[in-house]
Amino acid sequence: MSIAPTIQNYLRETGIEYDLVPHSPSYTASQSAQSAHISGDALAKGVLLNTDHGYMMAVVPASKKVDLSGLSHTMKERLGLAGEDEIDMIFDDCDPGAAPACASAYAMRVVVDTSLDNQDDLYLESGDHETLIHVKKAAFARLMAEAEHAGIIRSH
Repeated sequence: MSIAPTIQNYLRETGIEYDLVPHSPSYTASQSAQSAHISGDALAKGVLLNTDHGYMMAVVPASKKVDLSGLSHTMKERLGLAGEDEIDMIFDDCDPGAAPACASAYAMRVVVDTSLDNQDDLYLESGDHETLIHVKKAAFARLMAEAEHAGIIRSH
């Protein structure tokens, strides 16, 4: 099991209680949820976006997709999906392709889908493809305290 040093330090510095959940190697958030035997609605996946002002992380359930058009309208700026090379550059202490939802650890602007606020147990990618971070609702709220909260998922 591995957790990216930036995330580990952030969790320690902010006093967030968590535990690690190992799972079979997976390369999508939905696969991680299946492998760990948890609901895709409880796994917070990070989606790295390009904005007019740099990068931003959208955090949505693994079972859903970001409504880019709606979010662009809400944020009043053009948004697009970042490429794998950009993810690897920004999250350089994570395995390639692993974009952790804990983007505040990387001093990044974050917007969280409000459906995640209702989950009692939440899981986040740890920076590798074999470990999830498990936190309780209150710890997730503290992790996402600086984030904007809005309905940002596609309705279908």
